[in-house]
Amino acid sequence: MLDRLPFLIGLRYTRAKRRNGFISFISMTSMLGLTLGVAVMILVLSVMNGFDHELRSRILGMVPHTRIEAVGGVQDWHKLADTLSAKSPHIVGAAPYVEQQGMFASGGNAQGAMVNGIDPAAEKKVSIIGRHMAQGSLDSLSPGSWNVVLGQQLARSLGVGVGDRVTLMIPEASVTPGGIFPRMKRFNVSGIFSVGAQLDANLAYANLADMAKLGRVNGEAQGIRLKLDDLFMAHALTREIINEMPPGYRGIDWTYTQGNLFQAIQMEKHMIGLLLSVIVAVAAFNIISTLVMVVTDKHADIAILRTLGATPMTIMGIFIVQGLTIGVVGIVLGVIFGIIGALTVADVVAWLQQAFGVTFLDPGVYFISYLPSRLEGSDVAVITGVALLLSFLSTLYPAWRAARIQPAEVLRYE
Repeated sequence: MLDRLPFLIGLRYTRAKRRNGFISFISMTSMLGLTLGVAVMILVLSVMNGFDHELRSRILGMVPHTRIEAVGGVQDWHKLADTLSAKSPHIVGAAPYVEQQGMFASGGNAQGAMVNGIDPAAEKKVSIIGRHMAQGSLDSLSPGSWNVVLGQQLARSLGVGVGDRVTLMIPEASVTPGGIFPRMKRFNVSGIFSVGAQLDANLAYANLADMAKLGRVNGEAQGIRLKLDDLFMAHALTREIINEMPPGYRGIDWTYTQGNLFQAIQMEKHMIGLLLSVIVAVAAFNIISTLVMVVTDKHADIAILRTLGATPMTIMGIFIVQGLTIGVVGIVLGVIFGIIGALTVADVVAWLQQAFGVTFLDPGVYFISYLPSRLEGSDVAVITGVALLLSFLSTLYPAWRAARIQPAEVLRYE
């Protein structure tokens, strides 16, 4: 019977109405604080997971995992791709490219952009661009067509659509009888893509042969892009490939171009999680105040229990059960509200943007234009475990203090 006493009496103390209303207020504050802290942590970490996922699937889906370039151009990119694929089973796709920085102009509007010359069939093996065509198709980029596919933001800045013509100026001078002029070429806009990121504003695609001709590249391509089965192997694999290649080759992986952004998101996730855990800690430590006041209020009850045979461990168990009950209820409610918030926050933000005509994520500033959310079970488990641990630790001092009460000293004045 004594083994059940901590649970029975602890739960009864939790359910009973307090004679001191301030104790009930502090108890409710602790519970609500835990609920708020756990819910906010789950929601915020889910949003950070969403940004991390979008970075991997969209930005790193458009940016090659690694690039292998030749100083004098690649003469036979198929042979080079086959050679590299044979050396490493982690390479799952390869495509040639010619990269050229330039400026598009149309109707008085001008916008700088990176123009990639690609082989449409091979590009689909290393990039998600083919799945994000808003208008037109990559297959329109045939050799000699001088067609171009623009990002949606870029097309909007230039004020053009499919069927319009744009002029590309590249920073390489051409000597003519009339003087030195920048190299220019007219392109037909044959498609528009949208990945919901900054790449929409500064990226364009044209045919590989057309860009090689315009950029006066020796060989078929400037280099090849490689897609890996694990993008986090890109840096090590790139160094391994370059060490085995003859002089004249160099490798560039995604960590040089997008690594800082990825690291920033990871660091922000960890720092925000650490800061928000303070909310949970404060709420959990409020349990100490609640239990200390309960112990003071229940001196006589504790003394009577001791005279009836309750051990100090039994007394400790009573107040540990009471404190954990407050903590568990607050944590469970926080997990429920946090999961609901994580699953609905994207729709809620989209509704607010539409209802009030505001933009929370400007695509000109952020790499995506909407609020992503991705609920991870591991995050929920860690948050729940940490909150439970803090709640348990908060009960130890008041429970220990209750166990030290001497029945004779208390009952002498009753």
